[in-house]
Amino acid sequence: MVEYDYVKTKRADVKAIPQDNFKTIKWFMKWITAANVWVFKKSKGRLWKTFPGGAEICVVGMKGAKSGQWREVALIHLPEGENAYLVASQGGMERNPVWYYNIAANPDITMMYGGKTRKLRARQISDEEKAAAWPHLLSIYPDFDEYQARTDRNIPVFLCEPCEW
Repeated sequence: MVEYDYVKTKRADVKAIPQDNFKTIKWFMKWITAANVWVFKKSKGRLWKTFPGGAEICVVGMKGAKSGQWREVALIHLPEGENAYLVASQGGMERNPVWYYNIAANPDITMMYGGKTRKLRARQISDEEKAAAWPHLLSIYPDFDEYQARTDRNIPVFLCEPCEW
């Protein structure tokens, strides 16, 4: 069992995701995210703009790692000044989300938020940078602490900075 100093939630206090439910959860997440992206884009960010619990979303566009095709996913919007973070938490499941591999392979992304689309370049931050950013990330979405406590996987975090590509 892996624990991180900056994570305040303890594994014993977190309900595990039953392994029998992984396929169903992933299927549901895939389809609800696709619907969320469609509604969000069609409404220019006016509809379906928050996750349950009230966290604002953004739509992140990226090139597929294997297919090379353009992919889009609705994620929690985690701004910090001109930059933004992306947290590959997937609710604390045992594997990284597919979009993580796409961005790791192709770091030039787009982010739609507030009716505008920006070009950004993502880089996975170090463990030290993640620990420093953790309080900011939790100030926007406190459940990340529970997600990290739930898994032995070191949940990857990207810092995305404006660029022209």
